[in-house]
Amino acid sequence: MTTTAQDATGDARRQELFRGTVLAASRLDGQLLAAAGELARPAGLTAAWWQVLDAVLPGPLPVAGIARAMGVSRQSVQRVADLLVSHGWAAYCTNPAHRRAKLLAPTAEGRAAVARIGPGQAAFAARLSAAMGGEAELAAALGALRRLSAALEAVHAADTGKPLEPGA
Repeated sequence: MTTTAQDATGDARRQELFRGTVLAASRLDGQLLAAAGELARPAGLTAAWWQVLDAVLPGPLPVAGIARAMGVSRQSVQRVADLLVSHGWAAYCTNPAHRRAKLLAPTAEGRAAVARIGPGQAAFAARLSAAMGGEAELAAALGALRRLSAALEAVHAADTGKPLEPGA
């Protein structure tokens, strides 16, 4: 096989792997959100509400910071934050670093709702870990996902000179 043919074969294989990765990640995203939704439902939360509340359990954060950490648009987190506040699970508080960008903090009710998810989450995580072949396999999958995310960000930044922005 000539070098040109080998290059073309390699290009086709990498394209196939990239397409497969995109499809598998999309499917995994849907599956994880469905599982999270089932776990959150008994506490009166949705998967998205749980994710945002969980992000602020360690301490109040601006909506933009939550969005960056989650890899989603600020607008989508703002909608969820407003709903959490309207349900009494979170509250906005003053941000000493920025007059207009308020911080989102969980209320006692929000903390209690997330705590109610804990036992179901622990049981589900144990079953998932066992189905993966053990904790080491689940940890390896998490590591691979984190490396893939970092590689996507690095390639995009090298190509465009800008960070990869969700929803852009």
